[in-house]
Amino acid sequence: MDASVLPVAVIAAALVIRTALNEIRTPGSARQEWAFVTDGEAVLAGAVAALCLGAMGWSYAGHGAVAWAGLAGLLVAYLIGRRRPGA
Repeated sequence: MDASVLPVAVIAAALVIRTALNEIRTPGSARQEWAFVTDGEAVLAGAVAALCLGAMGWSYAGHGAVAWAGLAGLLVAYLIGRRRPGA
């Protein structure tokens, strides 16, 4: 396993733990926080960002770049999904 993948796993675990703790405090908050996953436009934007970053970074960093590109794609999808609170 590439050493640069470990920080991505730690960040992903931190996001899941944060969601779980918020869900314990406020039931139903996890569904609201992760609603961007069902938004087609947000998922498409995240996938395009991850694909572009992964393709560019593959030649420089290999598997580590793909992991970071996936995390960046998730962030892009989250931000696009949050842009429209009523959607």
